[in-house]
Amino acid sequence: MGRRKGRLEEALSRAIHADDPELYTVIYRDMDSLREMGLMEFLAESEDFSRVPASRIVEVRRGNEVVYRAARAGRPGIGKRGR
Repeated sequence: MGRRKGRLEEALSRAIHADDPELYTVIYRDMDSLREMGLMEFLAESEDFSRVPASRIVEVRRGNEVVYRAARAGRPGIGKRGR
């Protein structure tokens, strides 16, 4: 049996393969601050998570809608979609 995708992996996969990735913004921890950039720019800069690990991602948004928030950020991972 294959492994299940995590919430972050599912949100990113949905953004890239089933939606327009240009609509998505990634917020991640960079030292003592938070950085915000578009999903495709983040993937290029992180070199597919080799320079910036997925564990540093705090939030993923589609426009103003939060589709992923790290549990350590104080709320559950996946936001409510389509409401």
